[in-house]
Amino acid sequence: MKNVSNQQASSSYLKVVKRSHFISSDKVVRLMDDVESIFTKHFANNDRKKTMKFLRPQRQRESHMVTFFVGLFTGCFVSLFSVYAILAHLSGIFRPNSERSYVETVYPIFSVFALLSLHLFMYGCNLFLWKGTRINYNFIFEFQPSTSLKYRDAFLIGTTFMTSVVAAMVIHLLLRASGFSPNHVDAIPGILLLIFIFVLICPFDIFYRPTRYCFIRIIRNIVCSPFYKVLMVDFFMADQLTSQVISLISLYNLIPLMRHMESTTCYFLAGSFKTHRYETCNSGRLYRELAYVISFLPYYWRAMQCARRWFDESDPNHLANMGKYVSAMVAAGARITYARQENNLWLGLVLVTSVFATVYQLYWDFVKDWGLLNSKSKNLWLRDDLILKNKSVYYMSIVSSPSI
Repeated sequence: MKNVSNQQASSSYLKVVKRSHFISSDKVVRLMDDVESIFTKHFANNDRKKTMKFLRPQRQRESHMVTFFVGLFTGCFVSLFSVYAILAHLSGIFRPNSERSYVETVYPIFSVFALLSLHLFMYGCNLFLWKGTRINYNFIFEFQPSTSLKYRDAFLIGTTFMTSVVAAMVIHLLLRASGFSPNHVDAIPGILLLIFIFVLICPFDIFYRPTRYCFIRIIRNIVCSPFYKVLMVDFFMADQLTSQVISLISLYNLIPLMRHMESTTCYFLAGSFKTHRYETCNSGRLYRELAYVISFLPYYWRAMQCARRWFDESDPNHLANMGKYVSAMVAAGARITYARQENNLWLGLVLVTSVFATVYQLYWDFVKDWGLLNSKSKNLWLRDDLILKNKSVYYMSIVSSPSI
């Protein structure tokens, strides 16, 4: 108004605002106090300091340097990936008559790091969409607003992660083509893993230390599920792990994360990068045992979370939810066993357990978790309260969920 009318009205305007009923009314002040007390009692465990962090967060100034480095590392990733593609084509490592050790061992190990960075990128996309739809994910996951990741930060971590992985792949390919000893060259994935572990547990306040330690705490809570109270972020992360096991079972011939984690674990535990006995991580006993362990563990952790929630809340729905993951464990075990013992008995068990687990999971996801398929809802076959205005998103989720 000041710039348009060329009048010095700001001081007069502020005087009127200060005398307004909204500013001077005791009812407004009491209402604010009531909201703070209710939030403190029911959502912050009577911790007023925690309440103030959520209700009156200090808005941090966003730096354009984050956006700059996201673009920088994205460009580096594209350039390095182009170099890697050219080198791979010239060396012929992906040709049918080439040496299979790289494709069957080293390549899956690098793929684990690549898929982890892809997960970080997708998490950044989630943060971007949640912000656009005004979903308070900090409150839902109980993150500290002052230290929680923004979508730009997630993109920065993902692009940095991916650039490091592709750079290691280029170095590995160059050293391999230059005739260096395989004992030294094949240790590069292990060195990369050690670097990432060091960055993850680094005690210095750099590289998003609150987020790194929060991630470590979440993984600890998942691994020790029965012994820690289950929070929203804990079973959200555990659900991500179970979705990767579904990829392992249904898309085994593609590039799911859990399958390559199985190969990577075997690669380091069996010492294949030293002995170069790569058949150990294809058909050896250790590989077969890891297939069962990695397939069962995410479902087991999720089932234990349900058991702990039932113990804390005495809600029988948590036991029913636990049954969903137990049925998935049985189906996963039958599927892996059938892949090694192909006979009619195991085929029948696979069909029965898979159909039962699939129907169980779809019903629970649609009806219990999402609240969809409600014939009495004012939104046809959806729930009454919808966050997204476009109903087609929910219908597409219902149709696409079985195929995913």
